[in-house]
Amino acid sequence: MKRMILSVVWLTAMLTLQAQSVYDFKVKDDAGKDVSLSDYRGKVLLIVNTATRCGFTPQYKELEALYEKYASQGLEILDFPCNQFGAQAPGSIQEIHQFCTANFDIRFPQFDKIEVNGPGAHPLYTYLKSQKAFGGFDTSDKTGKMMDEMLRKQDADYDKSADIKWNFTKFLVSGDGRVVKRYEPTDKLADVEADIRMELNPVLSTIMARRSIRQYLDRPVEHEKLELVVRAGINAPSGMNRQPWQVRVVEDSKLIADVTEVYKQENAEQVMRDPGFKNMFRNAPNIICICTPTSGGELDAGLLAENMMLAAQSLGLGTCPLGGPVRFLTSSPKAKFFLDRLDIPADYRLTLILAIGYPDEQPEARPRDPSKVQYVK
Repeated sequence: MKRMILSVVWLTAMLTLQAQSVYDFKVKDDAGKDVSLSDYRGKVLLIVNTATRCGFTPQYKELEALYEKYASQGLEILDFPCNQFGAQAPGSIQEIHQFCTANFDIRFPQFDKIEVNGPGAHPLYTYLKSQKAFGGFDTSDKTGKMMDEMLRKQDADYDKSADIKWNFTKFLVSGDGRVVKRYEPTDKLADVEADIRMELNPVLSTIMARRSIRQYLDRPVEHEKLELVVRAGINAPSGMNRQPWQVRVVEDSKLIADVTEVYKQENAEQVMRDPGFKNMFRNAPNIICICTPTSGGELDAGLLAENMMLAAQSLGLGTCPLGGPVRFLTSSPKAKFFLDRLDIPADYRLTLILAIGYPDEQPEARPRDPSKVQYVK
């Protein structure tokens, strides 16, 4: 028996390590048939572990309301009953489904009962937890405080693991299979809805997905994609439509390597501290140099750069705005050859560099402070 359990754990771990997105998993529906989650490719998914005898069970009503409101726009809610928390999901999947349709008239798909923690955890949930760990309960909220106190009595370090903590934990998955966010059962459904709306809108989801990338694959960006990124950039707004910018896209890998050698000579100690150092532009295979008049234009350059970064994100590319290399290139006499190759007009200066390439990392979003926003009505 012990050997069998270890084999199951090993198999689950291997499936999780090999998975690139939720589309790599299969689950069983309420009739016991295998369903590939790749069938939901392009849909925004809200994956929930549920129970029928829980204090959070009324959330079924709110989930159904979300489904009715957004299903036509591309939302799918995937319901996985689980009996691991207080044994609050008893009975067969057929009994659970009958209860949910009779009491909450749910129409979103329910799948067979699964485990979400421990050696018997379904590989899908092992993957989801690996992508989004437990972020804690909001203890300023009465219910969140109650959940924290209850679980901490059982395990003082309960919050140190990524395990699912209770029924009605939710994972939001983007239309391209990325696990975007995890919600605890005490989180407000209004906040979940706001994030769903963002993901359903291609422009908003691109904005929310963009991160500054500092690790890139050793693979140059295709010229055609660079052209699309730049075209998006120069269609940014500018004051009086002056378009006060000059853009230089560097595809010459030797030029990047040559100026990096200069940088390494003048910053040897800093380079030695970075074992993954390849070039001075965050190791990106390509860069986009944005130049503005010496008399100004930085605001317009920022709008141009933002358009480019969002366009790159939509094309599967990563970017990072860089200021340090600008300071080096404009202050080191030995780097003059690089600026000469850019052929910048005499009354312009190098203002900003965008590293661009195929990402070799998936960094988490840094926290944002919504308290800095006020609405004046």
